Amino acid sequence: MNILVIGSGAREHALIKSFRLSASVQKIFAAPGREGFLPDAQPITLDWKKTEQIIHFCKSENINFVFIGPEDPLVFGLADDLRKNGIPAVGPDKNAAQLEGSKILSKNFMNEANIPTAYSVVVNSVQQVKKSLHLFTPPYVLKADGLCAGKGVFICKNEHELIDSAAAIFEKKILGTAGASALLEQFSPGWELSYLVVTNGEHHITLPLAQDHKRLLDDNKGPNTGGMGTVAPLQIDSSLRNEIESKIVLPTLKQIQKNNWTYRGIIFIGIMVTPEGPSVLEYNVRFGDPETQVILPLIASDTVDFFHQVSQGRLPPLRFHDESAACVVLAAQGYPEQPQKGLILSGHLAQESDDTAIDSVVAGQKQISSTSKQYTSYVLHAGTKKTSEGFITDGGRVLNCIGLGKTTDEALTNAYASVKKYLSEGLIFRKDIGKYLPK
Repeated sequence: MNILVIGSGAREHALIKSFRLSASVQKIFAAPGREGFLPDAQPITLDWKKTEQIIHFCKSENINFVFIGPEDPLVFGLADDLRKNGIPAVGPDKNAAQLEGSKILSKNFMNEANIPTAYSVVVNSVQQVKKSLHLFTPPYVLKADGLCAGKGVFICKNEHELIDSAAAIFEKKILGTAGASALLEQFSPGWELSYLVVTNGEHHITLPLAQDHKRLLDDNKGPNTGGMGTVAPLQIDSSLRNEIESKIVLPTLKQIQKNNWTYRGIIFIGIMVTPEGPSVLEYNVRFGDPETQVILPLIASDTVDFFHQVSQGRLPPLRFHDESAACVVLAAQGYPEQPQKGLILSGHLAQESDDTAIDSVVAGQKQISSTSKQYTSYVLHAGTKKTSEGFITDGGRVLNCIGLGKTTDEALTNAYASVKKYLSEGLIFRKDIGKYLPK
């Protein structure tokens, strides 16, 4: 089977690592991918916006299905174009993808489906923010309407910070057209949960729960990021899980069917567990990053066969391992505002062997003896570039260090062992991933 993965981050590298384990795989391509993906997948210089080129490539290489990793191509409508040309794709159609593409549409969707979520109003100027202040209590949440690569949510401690954030969005236009409008939302206290399901639009399978760590610094301080680390599986009370399924997941699917949307892929539900119960923060319409990196190693089924069937509208059973996984992100200095690019990655990155990386992934997906490399660690490329001097930083989140183990503590120990191996000068990371697990 031949597969094309759209994207170039650690999420896509994690997918590729997982797909490579299948006996049915012949070729895996990544568009655009990275040289760090080799030899797991062949990077190809194709722009997903040039749909005709993607379609031609898929047909010429006999691609069996396309897995669309990032949100932008989904919002653009790539899955629709592929399916219209007879190419199966994992991902929702363009209309459904607006659940992530527009915070305002998403909030309207939740309200129409009676899904618990924080109160909000639409604003498009600093003046409107000031006029709406009396409806909320601090801290304030301001969410830009469009896609912002994880940088469009501002949590403001006081009125001064809120006005500054509003000015940055509406007057300085730091987010471009994505910040033309925004949601001013009531802050929801509690703890955050990443709840991912695979669906064919009618039925769903809940994936192992993961907890992301959004803040840049230890003790949940600093600015919000795309995610500095994750752990899975997160164990929650059965009553909470039942409440999420009945009040959030099932109404979401019912509303998707009511809207007549085609959905073949992942629904990522960002949930805040508040004292009043679970409340939806946001929808993503694809695998999360870095949640994917800790969920995939826990899947015992053949992921190629599974997602091939999902791409065709079917939803076969899915088996999971009774293991744990952890991810620690190595980010470039200056992330998320102005990450430093071009820093030479020393560590042991150039010495990483394919066997080391694959053995550790195999450990998460195959039952092997405890005397082999069952609980190990490995690295995924996120923002790297290969030069004559070796790998250099080429993005905010540079590397993902993954650890597997029988328990969360063991997985974290192995992940941080990987951090020591791949840490280079100029990279930063959180030292407290997994510390704030709910009891």
